[in-house]
Formats: sequence, C-alpha cells, structure tokens
Amino acid sequence: MIITPDLKQNIFYALFFTISHNSLALFYFCGIIFAIGLSLYRPSRKSVLLLLGFSLLLFGFQYNKHILEGLREQTLNALITIQEHNKVRRIINFVTLKLLPLFFPLVGWGLVLLSGYLYFFKRKKKEGRVV
Repeated sequence: MIITPDLKQNIFYALFFTISHNSLALFYFCGIIFAIGLSLYRPSRKSVLLLLGFSLLLFGFQYNKHILEGLREQTLNALITIQEHNKVRRIINFVTLKLLPLFFPLVGWGLVLLSGYLYFFKRKKKEGRVV
C-alpha cells in the first residue's frame, strides 16, 4: 500500500493537532497511569490521593470541554418546563458554569499537592529530620 504525500501530511496534521489540542488531558492521563503504577507497586494513602487528584483533573478538563453546556441545558430543561424560574436558572448557571469548573481543578491539584507533601513529609520524618 502506497501512501501519497498529501495523505502523509494530513495524517501528520491530524496527529499533531489531536495531541496539541489534548495535551493537558494526556498529561493528566499519564499522571493517572503513574499513580496506578505507584498504587500497585507500593499501596499507600499518598498514591490513592495522587490517583484521585489526577482523575479529578482529567474529569474537570473533560467537563469544561464536553459536558458543561449539555449538562446545563439538560438540567435547565428538566427543571424549567412551563413557567420561567429565574432564581433556579441563576443557581444552575452558577453551579455548572462557575462552581464546578473551579471545584475540579482546585480539589484535583490540592490532592496532588497533598500527596506530594505527605510523601515528602513522611520521607523527612523517616530520616529523622522533622522540621
């Protein structure tokens, strides 16, 4: 099978733009794979916190990219049928557009940093150099 030069170029561009467009998600996925490996090799709270942190980060990335608008519209259509409820609309918009997009990265990075802190603190404590 012979691949023409224009098809080679199109394949390259498709791979390049797919990877560059989803680089953050790929980074979070690599963090999840690392945390799973760490959990299997040396199970601990730190490795579980790391796994949960990267999982929340990946879910938050996908939420912002794909889930947000559909969930907001579906929730509004389910709660507001005949009569307009502006307070409900404001609450749903606040939760889906402001609160959840802020919650996932904050909690995700918080868990990742907590895992790193626990790893570092326990290591220093084992060495006898508790600060």
